[in-house]
Amino acid sequence: METRVQTVCLVLISTVLTGAALYWLRPVMVPFVMALFITLGLRAGAEFLEQRARVPHSLALAATILLGLAFLAGVGVLVSVSVGEFTAKADLYNAYLRQLVEQAAGLAPPQFRLGQEEVFSNISVSTVGGFLGRTANAIAATLSNSFVVLVFVLFLMLGGQRRRRAGGMWGEAEQRIKRYLATKALTSLATGLFVGLTLILLGVPLALMFGLLAFVLNFIPSVGSIAATLLPLPILLVSPEISTEVAVAAMAVPTVIQLTIGSFLEPKLLGESLDLHPATILLSLILWGTLWGILGMILSVPITVVVKILCERFEGSRPVADLLAGRTDALVGGT
Repeated sequence: METRVQTVCLVLISTVLTGAALYWLRPVMVPFVMALFITLGLRAGAEFLEQRARVPHSLALAATILLGLAFLAGVGVLVSVSVGEFTAKADLYNAYLRQLVEQAAGLAPPQFRLGQEEVFSNISVSTVGGFLGRTANAIAATLSNSFVVLVFVLFLMLGGQRRRRAGGMWGEAEQRIKRYLATKALTSLATGLFVGLTLILLGVPLALMFGLLAFVLNFIPSVGSIAATLLPLPILLVSPEISTEVAVAAMAVPTVIQLTIGSFLEPKLLGESLDLHPATILLSLILWGTLWGILGMILSVPITVVVKILCERFEGSRPVADLLAGRTDALVGGT
């Protein structure tokens, strides 16, 4: 009994120290872990070209790297253009927002009315679009660190040229993560394209930017799709050319797209490959988001899959793997 208590205490202390180390080392660990999963995704794309299109290995590898670089460059250009467009229309949005505040103040009962200037000083375009700006800044910060990630990816890709096909524990983890990344990339790309195309057809400003954010945020389980759906709301509120019907459609159609792909298509494609309980996914989202921010949320599911596979390989930690999978009956039966 005393030995078990000591073991539990040591595990708790080690977990806390590991979390502190991960938080302290995040400037190095986040780019490296991001590069590791990007490398797995590129290898999955190269393997697809080799097996389905019969492309030679070196050519398939070069093609996937070039496509990744082109996508990264396109994202940088899109962010730059969208920020410039938002800045250029800031005065127009400001004037329309002032008009909305004046109308709202006129409808309020006299005893509840505040000075319009006081209200407007607290509600401005910078406040309404604050979340959009912070999200764009997070993407821009990621792009600014992309050189470090790119260096890691190149070394990992070159190092993988001479390695044999992985087997055992790492092979299982690699296959699961490749399937997850490939499925998530395809569903996120479809979500971003459909959302962006819908907003373009409706004439919503920054439609391409919102499509890009829908693609990126779709990698964050549960919370990401909700955030991506709500992101256009500030622009819809302060754009005078957007009618009520268009605003409702700009919120409703992306919601249907998110629900269709996230709740029906994606689970069907992934199946039971993750073997994680929904509560585990939510907790890992909170944990890695606290440690590493938005990028930690994006990486939370692949990291948790690796942890679960590691726990499955050892007898002492196998109950932890069952707990992550939600198999509480196995824990009760084993006690």
